Amino acid sequence: MSRIGKQPITIPAGVTVTSTGTDVAVKGKLGELSRSFQKGITVEVDGGKVIVTRADDSRLLKGCHGLSRTLIKNMIDGVCTGYKKALSIEGTGFKAVLAGKNLSLSLGFASPKDYAIPEGIKITVDPAGVNLTVEGINKELVGEAAARIRSYYPAEPYKGKGIKYVGEQIRRKQGKTVA
Repeated sequence: MSRIGKQPITIPAGVTVTSTGTDVAVKGKLGELSRSFQKGITVEVDGGKVIVTRADDSRLLKGCHGLSRTLIKNMIDGVCTGYKKALSIEGTGFKAVLAGKNLSLSLGFASPKDYAIPEGIKITVDPAGVNLTVEGINKELVGEAAARIRSYYPAEPYKGKGIKYVGEQIRRKQGKTVA
């Protein structure tokens, strides 16, 4: 048995989990999420707990057992508290501006980089335009949105300018030395 997959998930108050075959729907105060899982993975809602089991010991189902349990746990946490990633922009003249459903990033290129904000994601920018917060109930979408924004200009190791996660340590390099 998978050590992670065999652990039951407790359902907090105010959250409802419904399971029909391979589909699971989670509803809470922040919204609703649903996901379909691999055939052979069974999700049972028993009282205040969710139990994930697999049909056999095949290599595929062993790999999906713990993953399915973790995905359901992330869905429950998302509809209860939500997820948040904080980004910081460093560099002279580097800033972010929120314009409707687009995020415009001035990163020293000839034209600003525009990022279309996906449905279910909320991005907030501080007044100075150097701190961003990406929020949502789907952990996968929040992480992907933050990674795409960061990919426009990742923090470089010589001067440290670019976009980085708050708390991320950039390993600095010395640069050129004059003989």
